[in-house]
Amino acid sequence: MKTLIVTGGTVDHSFAMSYRKEHNFDYYIAADSGIRFFVQSGIQPDEVLGDFDSADPAQLSQLRSNSKIIFHQYRPEKDAVDTELALQLALEKGSSEIHILGGTGTRLDHMLGTVRLLGFAMEQGKTCYLVDAYNRIRLIRERTVLTKAGQYGDYISLIPLTTQVTGVTLQGFKYPLEAYTLGGFSSLGVSNEIVKEQAVIELEEGILILVESRD
Repeated sequence: MKTLIVTGGTVDHSFAMSYRKEHNFDYYIAADSGIRFFVQSGIQPDEVLGDFDSADPAQLSQLRSNSKIIFHQYRPEKDAVDTELALQLALEKGSSEIHILGGTGTRLDHMLGTVRLLGFAMEQGKTCYLVDAYNRIRLIRERTVLTKAGQYGDYISLIPLTTQVTGVTLQGFKYPLEAYTLGGFSSLGVSNEIVKEQAVIELEEGILILVESRD
């Protein structure tokens, strides 16, 4: 099952609509002020959750009037942010692929936290993407193949999430690597490019943040 989570960060409405059309999602979850996208687009979320401290009361009331939507309300004083609760819910529902919109924006702390949350899905063997109009972010810890035709933008960046990522080998990139250890205070791995029809990322141990981006 392919699930879309819309949370309370910045959402480019036009991009979100085209992204939704492209991916044909099976299930929709709104997290807190992520309800704005669903109300404005006329799309019915399957479930809505959050403490609703940043949600518009009128939009919230509009969705509550729909008996087909399942609501989960939490106290503001909780140990998990709304995006984490939405991700947990998506996994409990049996999602094999999860896409998060609204997880980027002006709150850098929230964005960094959401990047780490991608590991929650990865540990369960599920694919999870954090997406906006300019970036597609995921975590990888095994051989990954990218195609030039299918890449998201022009640039590929690989940033260690763990302290070190060993045995990094890059083939089909403008800047190749061979059995390299990425780590420490270095920007090596940022802003690479695919130069062949197919590019391969291999690693031995560790977790990489894979960012596909465009200007």
